Amino acid sequence: MRTIRHCLLALAAATLTLSAHAAVQNVDVGTPLPRFALLKPGTHHYLRFMRTPGGANQPIDIWAREIRFEERDGKKLMRIVQRWDGVLPTPSVRTYDSWFETGSFRPLSHERISERDGKRVVEGFVFAPDKITGMRELADNTQKDLNVASSEPTYNFETDIEVLQALPLAEGFDARINFYHPGGSAPPQRYSFRVTGSATIAGPAGPVDCWVLKTDYNRPGNESTFWFAKGSQLMLRQESPLPDGRVMVKTLID
Repeated sequence: MRTIRHCLLALAAATLTLSAHAAVQNVDVGTPLPRFALLKPGTHHYLRFMRTPGGANQPIDIWAREIRFEERDGKKLMRIVQRWDGVLPTPSVRTYDSWFETGSFRPLSHERISERDGKRVVEGFVFAPDKITGMRELADNTQKDLNVASSEPTYNFETDIEVLQALPLAEGFDARINFYHPGGSAPPQRYSFRVTGSATIAGPAGPVDCWVLKTDYNRPGNESTFWFAKGSQLMLRQESPLPDGRVMVKTLID
């Protein structure tokens, strides 16, 4: 009996190990995302603010993210439109317009317009499997000469929240995802996103049971934490510590 019991315990341990390893995955651009259906048409608003070491909260902006599904060139595509209405350091408005393949979330294009202190900056980008380039036909595009090589297709970092929402979040989930911030100095690269547990936090309509997800954005010792609602996988909150002791907070307000 002791031998049988030891065998059963060893089998159980091996099963748990395999299950844990099964959750570690590379998320490859172009592959259908398992929970893409959770991305619904509609708009959500987030408040971004800075929490200081002394406990003060400094508002930064209100951030609207809208998901649409529209026809373009005879294809049904997903479109994410964002607007950032800022107050720090001076009043500002930023608008983003991004297009994607449905199902796979493969990015196609990204436009960004920033307005502050009477200045307007236009940026436009096109995503291809092996590079990201400036959108040549976009008027006043300050990024038209951009040409960034990528060893593999990359997701648009400006829409990471929705990409994460479409993944199979679960206990032990660990994903490596290739992201690129359009026009940023960092090249396309894989980042690790790990579910480290569960937590119940306050939401706009009451307590919400969430998956807790963490990443260090490839900067060891500087870990950001996300809370995604278990049912809808909508992000409720993100906290990112800064080197000076402040914490950047994004929280759902609708």
